[in-house]
Amino acid sequence: GSNKIQLGFIKPRWASNVTSKQKQVLEKLIKDMVRVEGGPFMMGATPEQGSDAYDDEKPAHRVALSSYYIGKYEVTQEQWVAVMGRNPSRFKGAKNPVEVVSWNDCQKFIKKLNQLTGLKFRLPTEAEWEYAARGGNKSKGYKYSGSNNLGDVAWYGNNSSSKTHEVGTKASNELGIYDMSGNVQEWCSDWYGYKYYSSSPSTNPTGPSSDSERVIRGGNWWDYAEDECRVAFRKDDNPSTPDCYSD
Repeated sequence: GSNKIQLGFIKPRWASNVTSKQKQVLEKLIKDMVRVEGGPFMMGATPEQGSDAYDDEKPAHRVALSSYYIGKYEVTQEQWVAVMGRNPSRFKGAKNPVEVVSWNDCQKFIKKLNQLTGLKFRLPTEAEWEYAARGGNKSKGYKYSGSNNLGDVAWYGNNSSSKTHEVGTKASNELGIYDMSGNVQEWCSDWYGYKYYSSSPSTNPTGPSSDSERVIRGGNWWDYAEDECRVAFRKDDNPSTPDCYSD
């Protein structure tokens, strides 16, 4: 689930033990962060989500976010290997998204990434993920991230040939961010907290203080159900569970 990572400032302070190969790969990761201008938006089952919306997306509610950065692309296998030294992915490809990583694995990756770069990467909150997927303050109100036609912006069950694909090969959304409705789904920082969702704070919500499952967002290569690739669709999984659908 967590291939989109967020950071607060851009200039790295490289660790003394960083290799030239690591630096080369991670410089591109940093360069490919997209600034998302903060602002208010309606989160959840907004009208364009239609009858596909599930109960855990309701009611739609107003959320205001501060500005932040998020990855233009899903974290690639090349980037994961540069930080972690191994590639857990089922569908191998340097530019393919990393998968078979748990929420806990993502925390280890981010910790090491921060040590190498001197930056403050983290997983996006669920609200940050959805606002970015909707195109932020440039949103055109699409059902999926960047289009009402899923095949234009996502690798999913009907077009993926049952595998992941190189990141950024479908069209981007309004902010120039790719693959938020397909390829692999993404871990968010929040606990899932079904009952908490609609009563969360309206400014920079971070989810409930505890639960057993973490939030997963976005569609994936296996999803045949187009409704599961929508920008408001929510799911959850145990933070220790790795799978080949998420990064």
